[in-house]
Amino acid sequence: MKETIREVIQPREADIGGLIVRRSLPASNIRSIGPWVFFDHMGPAQFRPGTGLDVIPHPHINLATVTYLFEGEIVHRDSLGSVQTITPGAINLMTAGRGIVHSERTGPELRAAGHRAHGIQLWMGLPEDLEETDPVFDHYPASAIPAATLGGATLRVMIGSSFGLVSPVRTLSPALFAEASMPAGAKLPLEPAGGELGVYLVSGLISIGATELSRPGMAVLAAARSPATIKAIKDSRVVLIGGESLGKRYMWWNFVSSTVSCIEKAKEAWRNGLMGEVPGESDRAPLPESDSYSTMKQ
Repeated sequence: MKETIREVIQPREADIGGLIVRRSLPASNIRSIGPWVFFDHMGPAQFRPGTGLDVIPHPHINLATVTYLFEGEIVHRDSLGSVQTITPGAINLMTAGRGIVHSERTGPELRAAGHRAHGIQLWMGLPEDLEETDPVFDHYPASAIPAATLGGATLRVMIGSSFGLVSPVRTLSPALFAEASMPAGAKLPLEPAGGELGVYLVSGLISIGATELSRPGMAVLAAARSPATIKAIKDSRVVLIGGESLGKRYMWWNFVSSTVSCIEKAKEAWRNGLMGEVPGESDRAPLPESDSYSTMKQ
């Protein structure tokens, strides 16, 4: 009998100022899933009054970023002049294109009061002919994201289409990003589809075929075209990501591109202060010293 799961990725963990971050992509054996080249699970974490998240201004090229929260708030600012508070269930989609600079911080009121933070951050590559598009920032409130109940699971499709739901979020790379809240005993049949598919356990205990996930981790399906079912053994929350692979991509720091030359140009531009500034922000992330590249290739 063919295995349902190709591999389970155990995320690498890091403590960033009291916030535990679990990174599933890129992994050593699986560099990407569909167009998704980066997947971080942040928290859950409790920030004491007077503390919060401070991701200082840093650049991106040739990709689109998604920030999605289960709890808390983050204030996004970028070099286009965008200022947007990200709240649970909403989608912030920042298409970097030829280059953008942004910061993500806890707002002053929440920082003063203390708060919990929990969410996902993802990056997707862009099609080669659109990598150098103009940067743009889009925000979709939680009320715009379609939801439904299936097999006892409450579903939201944030990007793409699945389970009869179609997200209004417009992307340059066809992709799937969805979440399901599953009480114990719920069963969620995964629709056979083209491309690749990953199931990330945020919390709880689930099984997919003969594989159980009891801690946060990414189950990569052997074939997205084959039927499979997620079963919740305990109350659980899962995230689904997928789509067609874009092919080979290079990653260096916050830069992702189909060519090394674009990344080298971006390095030089950031080093010389030529990628723009976030209005009202004076901090600036330094270039890393490493020259090591990662390659995403399926």
